[in-house]
Amino acid sequence: MTSDPRINSLMDQANQNFLKKRYREAIRFYDEILSTNPTNLNVLNNIGYAQSKLKEYQKAIEFYDKALSIDPNDMSVLLNKISSLRKLGEYKPALDYCEKILNDNPDYNLVLYHKERILFSLGEYEESISCCDNILNDYPNNADVLYDKSCNLAMLERVQESLDSLEKAIHSGMQFKTKAKNSKAFEKFREDPRFLELTS
Repeated sequence: MTSDPRINSLMDQANQNFLKKRYREAIRFYDEILSTNPTNLNVLNNIGYAQSKLKEYQKAIEFYDKALSIDPNDMSVLLNKISSLRKLGEYKPALDYCEKILNDNPDYNLVLYHKERILFSLGEYEESISCCDNILNDYPNNADVLYDKSCNLAMLERVQESLDSLEKAIHSGMQFKTKAKNSKAFEKFREDPRFLELTS
């Protein structure tokens, strides 16, 4: 099959706009491709992703669903849909997708990452910690996951363990000092000398 130079040019312009964070412009070019090729999986996924960057998660999900009707097992689309569902607060369906993928791939770290965040939002702190630990087995210095684990431990009032994890997160990324200072998870730690030292 010969590639269509017009489509290639539109795709190039769409992708360039996307990289420059001009998401609405990118969507305009992607839409033009869809008018010729409405089942282009990459384009459907890219429009969804651009919509999610604009925080238009419901619209994003509509495009992910169109893509999944073409290929229900496309992992990139599934992960993007989980992310948008999570950001909409649709935790139950997001968790169902995670479980479905993890049944076949129990160590899929990107899915575990979404799952631990969903579980935190649902108040399932022990289970969330278990997901964090799974990821940290492969990536012991993953600052985002260390921070998330610290938040879970804080909610369980396991103070020293929480601060140990927070210290490792801050060691990998100084932005976690500010994040911890502003997080509700650490409200009860505000007077703790070690917390104050870590976040000063």
